[in-house]
Amino acid sequence: MDKEHKISNGVEINNDKLKDLLVPPGHISESDFDNAVQEAEIKKIPLTSVLVEKGLISDEHLGKAIADAFDYNFIDLKKAKIPNELLDIIPEIVVRSQQAVAFELKGNVLRIATTQPENYEFFKLLEKKSGYEIEIYYATAFGIEEALKYYKSDLGLRVKKIIEKLEKNSQAEEEIVNLVNLFLEYAHDNKASDIHIEPLNNIVSVRFRIDGVLHEVANYPISIHEKIVFRIKIMSKLRTDEHAASQDGRFDYKVGSNVFDVRVSIMPVTDGENVVLRLLSERSRRLSLEDLGLWEADFKKVKRAASKPYGMLLAAGPTGSGKTTTLYALLQILNKPEVNIMTIEDPVEYDVERVQQTQVNAKKNLNFATGLRSIVRQDPDIIMVGEIRDNETADIAINAAMTGHLLLSTLHANDAATAFPRLIEMGIEPFLVASSVNVIIAQRLVRKICEQCRKSYFLSKEELKMIKSEPQLLNIIQKVSGEKDISKIRFFKGGGCKVCNNVGYSGRTGIFEVMEVNDDVRPLIVQKTSSDIIEKKAGETGMTSMLYDGIMKVFQGVTTLDEVIRVTKS
Repeated sequence: MDKEHKISNGVEINNDKLKDLLVPPGHISESDFDNAVQEAEIKKIPLTSVLVEKGLISDEHLGKAIADAFDYNFIDLKKAKIPNELLDIIPEIVVRSQQAVAFELKGNVLRIATTQPENYEFFKLLEKKSGYEIEIYYATAFGIEEALKYYKSDLGLRVKKIIEKLEKNSQAEEEIVNLVNLFLEYAHDNKASDIHIEPLNNIVSVRFRIDGVLHEVANYPISIHEKIVFRIKIMSKLRTDEHAASQDGRFDYKVGSNVFDVRVSIMPVTDGENVVLRLLSERSRRLSLEDLGLWEADFKKVKRAASKPYGMLLAAGPTGSGKTTTLYALLQILNKPEVNIMTIEDPVEYDVERVQQTQVNAKKNLNFATGLRSIVRQDPDIIMVGEIRDNETADIAINAAMTGHLLLSTLHANDAATAFPRLIEMGIEPFLVASSVNVIIAQRLVRKICEQCRKSYFLSKEELKMIKSEPQLLNIIQKVSGEKDISKIRFFKGGGCKVCNNVGYSGRTGIFEVMEVNDDVRPLIVQKTSSDIIEKKAGETGMTSMLYDGIMKVFQGVTTLDEVIRVTKS
């Protein structure tokens, strides 16, 4: 039953109260909490944001714990849908300063989500000004940030206004700064992983990669492109007088309480300089192993392999399939004071406490192989190698895994079974592969259906025909559905709404196949058996294929059938 929480002089949710709430029950260790307090003070951001960013507790878990402890209702604003008419009640600038947003109106009761439920004076003033009775809900800082997206006007219109100002005064440097900042903030708000700024004859196209797919979001005249590139070069400390060679750099950018790393790549093309900005948000990388989307049986396989003192855990898949995120999630469960963890990465995507991380540097002849060779001499217990891509790296990695080290890495392979031929092609003896690899996690990323506009539907005649022409797909759908007639099965898709920018998808999750190298599979690797036979044997002993995993998530309403087919065919 909902708690009615009217305005009152509530108890302030300060750091001491949070510590009492989170440390004694064992949600967070005292040392981790104290370190987070120091970091929050240095960065001047809310402590709750630091706790979530560092992966110490999930945003939803933290919000519910605080709300329950102080007898408030909790609202997860990441899942809420805020009507446009409520946005005028509290202006955007006030939402930011007071950390409070109106999210629902029930009769004469206006429901307010806030990180500061003790803000008595503000809520009494709001009650008087609005004429509504105010009901307080607790929300996290990340929830408020999510709600602020509703205040964002159309990017195209905002770009147009800035360009109009630039046309009146081409020397208005502050408008160039505003335009670059606008792209960065809009990309962050829409969870874009990359910004592509591409000169095309008379215009420059700006595209964001959101959930793995590029979307054109704006364009501007080629006449101001040089100034835009100049601004980005200044931010990333690159040479502003170099236009004929490619350059790479980086800078930090802050939106609200979230600081993210921007990797910059600039390359000369026919019509000027092409710019790609990769946004590496710590929050997006701090997923726990439980958050990745593994089924319980697969989760147990991975945990079992990670608990061994030596051997290899490999994440396999094409570029952009989330392999590095999986390795970071594994590092979180392995990262303990009693072990020494070292990494060699390209790039280091975010800092991990108590882990010694090294970045590849081609100019200094520091690659995966040379870095790994040096790491082995540093007495590590656990090693993470960004990627095994050549014979030298593979050879050192295998030897490290066989001499008392637990080694995590990624490999370009289409599925779990083809990872073994890939290693053998690199010159590794089959018996060494069989004895050193503990588990292969093959994966793809699928877009999740937007929860705000999800709806059910039946397959069209064309879709039914396509499925019936794919025996493997048809067999899995029938098996998962309990042998139902597929024409009578309800599937799910997103209809498109403001929250998902009318694409029907919001966020991504993984689909996996996890292959344990057990006594059934090991002899087949030694004999150089084909990957098809290895896959079949693994299936007989309990491995779930990526396609099967994807169809299971289709029936759960997590993703669409089209999306699973798209990524498993790649």
